[in-house]
Amino acid sequence: MRPARIALIGDRSPHVLAHGRIPDALRQAAGEREVDVYWIASTDAARLTGLAGFDGIWAVPGGPYVDRDGVLHAVTVARTSGVPFLGTCGGFQHVLLEYARSVCGLDVEHAEQPLDAGAEPLIVALHCSLLGEEADVIVAPGTRAAQVLGAGRRVERFFCSYGLDDRFRARLEAAGLVFSAVDDEGTARMVELPGHPFFLASLFQPELSSDLHWAHPLIHAFTDAALAGVRV
Repeated sequence: MRPARIALIGDRSPHVLAHGRIPDALRQAAGEREVDVYWIASTDAARLTGLAGFDGIWAVPGGPYVDRDGVLHAVTVARTSGVPFLGTCGGFQHVLLEYARSVCGLDVEHAEQPLDAGAEPLIVALHCSLLGEEADVIVAPGTRAAQVLGAGRRVERFFCSYGLDDRFRARLEAAGLVFSAVDDEGTARMVELPGHPFFLASLFQPELSSDLHWAHPLIHAFTDAALAGVRV
């Protein structure tokens, strides 16, 4: 059986700690099985043919992306093609942005970048920045996230300054997106898409608590989903 082919969507940089951790975490999660990791720059994602042919797509941290639309395209491909998907930090933000625009039909943007005329910011600066912080998240029972992480309170590592403007949460939920983890104030920390083989995104970064010897359960679950789709 061939290795699972996993596309990492983002602008690779030696200055982003997560970028160095992610390939090792995937290989640790795979164990004796094999994964091949492909870095795809945001500028290449939209014009790459065959993105739906990957066994997994991970929208990685490192925003603002050079080409936001390339990342949004990768999210759309994963969402509509049933490719196992994981988004962390900036990937989480762009899942919300893609869903709001493509599914809800909202004219929204990311406040980290200049707003188009008439657009509202969906992703806004956090009241308290989470740059290098550990913080509690509360995982909702009955969700895919709870199957992976367990329901209830847990501590996760963050390196992020932007999150969802909660004014839009009800619109996203009404359109089918599930908010599967929040902080103590009820602010979104994880989302998932029911009915998809695997589609989860987190504002926290599971790769930051992973290393050569241990991979976060969320990375294990994503890797398992990617490997499950491999055909000879």
